[in-house]
Amino acid sequence: MKKSLLTLTLGGLGIGITEFVMMGLLPDIAKDLSITIPQAGHLISAYALGVVIGAPLLVAIAGSYPPKKILIALMMMFTAFNALSAFSPGYHTMLVARLLAGLPHGAFFGVGSVVASRIAAKGKAAQAVSLMFAGLTVANVIGVPLGTYIGHHYSWRYTFVIIVIVGLVTLLSLKLWMPNLPATKDRNLKKELGFFKLPEAWLIIFMVAIGTGGLFSWYSYIAPLLTEVSGFSADSITYILVLAGLGMLVGNFIGGRLADRFSPAKASISLLIAMAIALTIVHYISTNQTLSLIMTFITGAVAFALAAPIQMLMINSAKGSEMLAASVSQASFNIGNALGAFLGGLPLAAGYDYTSPVWVGTVMALTGAVFAWLLIARNKRSAVALALAKA
Repeated sequence: MKKSLLTLTLGGLGIGITEFVMMGLLPDIAKDLSITIPQAGHLISAYALGVVIGAPLLVAIAGSYPPKKILIALMMMFTAFNALSAFSPGYHTMLVARLLAGLPHGAFFGVGSVVASRIAAKGKAAQAVSLMFAGLTVANVIGVPLGTYIGHHYSWRYTFVIIVIVGLVTLLSLKLWMPNLPATKDRNLKKELGFFKLPEAWLIIFMVAIGTGGLFSWYSYIAPLLTEVSGFSADSITYILVLAGLGMLVGNFIGGRLADRFSPAKASISLLIAMAIALTIVHYISTNQTLSLIMTFITGAVAFALAAPIQMLMINSAKGSEMLAASVSQASFNIGNALGAFLGGLPLAAGYDYTSPVWVGTVMALTGAVFAWLLIARNKRSAVALALAKA
């Protein structure tokens, strides 16, 4: 791995820990801050809202600066606001800190995706982007379980101190190893925002926001699914989540290779259909512990294989607006996070069992595949029209 790509992987690691570790720390934070679990859940929503707001806003503001300076500034924000989280004296301060900590998330991945594609070897742009997203998967394999353990047995504040340390190491590596790529010349923000006028842009946004929601409809309720249906003990959930993280790690690299070998659009539609199939299988085999473990790995792999193809699809569809578009895909991914958790919870609230959210996830993944098919069909029509115009 190039050192320059390693800096992006480290950034992804820190961001992955701070995003996903909150699920396991909610009881500890609620007890320490004297709030209810639902109130503590607002801290997760605040972070997701920060991602949605910050992704396009920060890229729009900072897009005319050299990428290295943008990445350093974003990681400084990330580190500072996570430090504020670590020392938050009460609920309201923590809520604001989580909102602010989410602001640089999407922008970092948006700018980082474009940087990775620029410094990649020819024909390996998607694989380079997957190396950045590998940080998220490593976070789920190592960082989140470790942070949860420390939060349970010592203090959740120590977990955020670790996140701050990762941020500082990332800052140092960016300073030392990230090449000084030139800033975008003759940048026109109004022209960049024209990306949102393209039908292709909205097809991709809907594909990501709805399609990836299928992952979170399953993953948000994986703990009760495994304990209440599969019969695993509560103590084993942490280790099973590590298995899911390993699947995400493997799938992430497979997705990068698929996007480079075929095309980001074809890889996306294939993986969304595969996700729907995997979730359907999960529903039928959840009472068998061995098959449940196998499908936990496979479903995690299929779902996270989408990361690199989606980023490359956004970048390729937004000539002249690459950073803005790549950051918007991260905002869309977090909308999918919220949608999947919310819609997946509806059948549970209606009294159905813990396998019911995977049906919601299946429908969401297939809907995302429909948007991907519409995008491919539109691109084919455009290519035919262009060929006829030249003839």
